[in-house]
Amino acid sequence: MANGGLQMLGFILAFIGWIGIVVSTAMPQWRISSYAGDNIVTAQAIYEGLWMSCVIQSTGQMQCKVYDTLLNLSGHLQATRALMIVSILLGLIGCFVAMIGMKCMKCMEDDEVRKVRMAVLGGILFLVSGFAALVATSWYGNRVVQEFFDPTRPVNARYEFGQALFVGWAAASLAILGGAFLCCSCPRRETTYPPTRPYPKSAPSGGKDYV
Repeated sequence: MANGGLQMLGFILAFIGWIGIVVSTAMPQWRISSYAGDNIVTAQAIYEGLWMSCVIQSTGQMQCKVYDTLLNLSGHLQATRALMIVSILLGLIGCFVAMIGMKCMKCMEDDEVRKVRMAVLGGILFLVSGFAALVATSWYGNRVVQEFFDPTRPVNARYEFGQALFVGWAAASLAILGGAFLCCSCPRRETTYPPTRPYPKSAPSGGKDYV
């Protein structure tokens, strides 16, 4: 049977990673206004996320505006949204599937093989969820870098990495690591040997004499 401690560790890591993916998706700090330059007004900071943009004044007052229309958004932002939503849904399904396959749960106790397979399936779902979030955050971060070093873009309109990207990268790594632990909990196949054939009994010595 699978190692219960490895299963528990993998599930905890993957669940924390899934929570981090949800938090990262909801955060508005996917990119923040850059202060690279000499003549830049630092009285306000501009945050942009997947769902809204926010402006924080130097006094601490924050104003946010939700994006009005979906069709007006850029293609990479829509793709990032889709990947993060898929990651959250796969992680949610992986939580329920992995919980069924945990040794500490009472479900499917009569069939240990199927129970372990459910835990491995949950680990695979967490792996796919983590990779989807990793692709989304890395793609978004790559766009931020490209726009930052674009010579045609004004210095006042450049952005840097926001806190949500770092949270997303850490959460995706935890989800992938936890999913890998769940997949490694699959039991090894035991080597089976063919049954030994009994040796024929020797004939009794007190039989007929042959010349």
